[in-house]
Amino acid sequence: MTDFAMSETIEEQVSTDGSVKSRSENSKTDLEVNTTGKTKKDEASKEKQKKAKRKGNTSESETDDQKLKSSMKRKTEQSAKQKDKKTLQSEMSSKESLSGSGGKKSKIESDPANNGDLVEAVKKARLKAGSSVEDFKYNKQRVHLISENDDLKNGAQGIIYWMSRDQRVQDNWALLYAQRLALKQKWPLHVCFCLVPKFLDATIRHFGFMLKGLQEVAEECKDLNIPFHLLIGYAKNKLPQFIKDHNIGGMVTDFSPLRVPLQWVQDVKENLPKDVPFVQVDAHNLVPCWIASDKLEYGARTIRRKIHDKLPQFLTEFPPVICHPYTANFKEQPIDWGAAYESLEVDRSVTEVEWAKPGTLAGLRMLESFIEERLKYFHTDRNNPNRTALSNLSPWFHFGQVAVQRAILEIRKHRKFRESVDGFIEEAVVRRELADNFCFFNKKYDSLEGAYEWAKTTLKIHATDKRSHVYTLKQLEEGKTHDPLWNAAQLQMVREGKMHGFLRMYWAKKILEWTRSPEEALEWSIYLNDRYELDGRDPNGYVGCMWSICGIHDQGWAERPVFGKIRYMNYEGCKRKFDVTQFERKYSPKNLCP
Repeated sequence: MTDFAMSETIEEQVSTDGSVKSRSENSKTDLEVNTTGKTKKDEASKEKQKKAKRKGNTSESETDDQKLKSSMKRKTEQSAKQKDKKTLQSEMSSKESLSGSGGKKSKIESDPANNGDLVEAVKKARLKAGSSVEDFKYNKQRVHLISENDDLKNGAQGIIYWMSRDQRVQDNWALLYAQRLALKQKWPLHVCFCLVPKFLDATIRHFGFMLKGLQEVAEECKDLNIPFHLLIGYAKNKLPQFIKDHNIGGMVTDFSPLRVPLQWVQDVKENLPKDVPFVQVDAHNLVPCWIASDKLEYGARTIRRKIHDKLPQFLTEFPPVICHPYTANFKEQPIDWGAAYESLEVDRSVTEVEWAKPGTLAGLRMLESFIEERLKYFHTDRNNPNRTALSNLSPWFHFGQVAVQRAILEIRKHRKFRESVDGFIEEAVVRRELADNFCFFNKKYDSLEGAYEWAKTTLKIHATDKRSHVYTLKQLEEGKTHDPLWNAAQLQMVREGKMHGFLRMYWAKKILEWTRSPEEALEWSIYLNDRYELDGRDPNGYVGCMWSICGIHDQGWAERPVFGKIRYMNYEGCKRKFDVTQFERKYSPKNLCP
């Protein structure tokens, strides 16, 4: 029996003396890799100390230019050391603590603009991190054991990565872990995706985007000698039998904090052969959800430091998923993508959008355009719906077609836009991981019952307050209210599959003001968001609605009718922020007609 490498993770977390016990030859191998890594780090540290002793003494053979560069470098290093290393700014700028590069800038990092193609630069960065995940120091805190058994069975014929939330090949810690296991056992590697006929309020807009992205995944897997299997149906009915039929030795999946995906994992666990170990890897968050915090956090201020302190362990470059050297003894079934598309039992009236092209390649191009064209304006203009300053990456983040970690690795290289970089990191890391924390530790994340006690109390007190306007769901959906700004925001979402982030807050708060009860407001805001937003059914979306209507991650404000102590937003406040007339004109029903 060969260890599934999970025991090391568990023992490392519970051990009080820092020791880790080896349970098999395979786990010994992992420990030897880790030990070697520490030795190299020690050697590098000693070498650094030697250089420090020689600091200030330049060689007689140095030219004046070299002396000047050395002096500037020493001043920069001394200045950096004086900064608080526990703040996110220093973590993002410190190449040694966050990327393991020993403080030395690569050519790509020093002048990324000169490299032109982000996709090619990223490929080089992965290769620099390691030739493969087998010789990479993989942080096993990312891994969580689902099954009771953690031993790979003898004589098995492969490892499966059950892809779900993170629908990409490269920059995927779950797929990398699966390949690591397969390489160590000299087994084939398979990727499976279970296509369900419907999912909550998702429409053909969402499924179409997802399926096109999965086609790209399948093609890339084929090039890497990794069979990709599209299984039509629910995972509990498909995966256990697939594993039995093909003598699979172990399974890895990714992580989502939402109820339905968590139930999928539990259902598969219960139907899985007992001798097949099953682990979950958080490939979505920079700091794994279960590592960032072990409890429900009250707000950004309570989780921010926890994430910052752990970032140096996790914000590293990815090694590449390589062409797998061990070929499967059976072929994947040809995929009829057209038939898969037609099999869906979803609403097809909400059509796909043109501006957002599915797939990892398109997502990386969007990231590249953000860095080159919009990042410099992000700090000053991100709350102005009339300016083009946002990353627009949320659809690719939601479907896992682009890793948030990849975006951070690339964006943090542009410190000349320091305020924009820090603002993006706050939103993409702290706020996004706070949303996962809320949904993971609060199972009523989409219900008024999941709100804080003060919020539930104040909303109940004001539930019967007279509303200035009361609209039906149909009126809201069609953008037919008395408020032209709200209508424009709703129609932007319906037409483009994405509402500007600032307006999403205003939009949801007005639904609270114009519906018969807080419960109805929350239900309808989630429905409309999940139906039209490309990034619907996401922890960020649930938390956004809960923040706007139920005060989650917020505090009580001055009491007023309908809202009680929930934060209030109004039309006049928006007028002070940006030119509302310009936005209303752009998304008026008249101008949106085909």
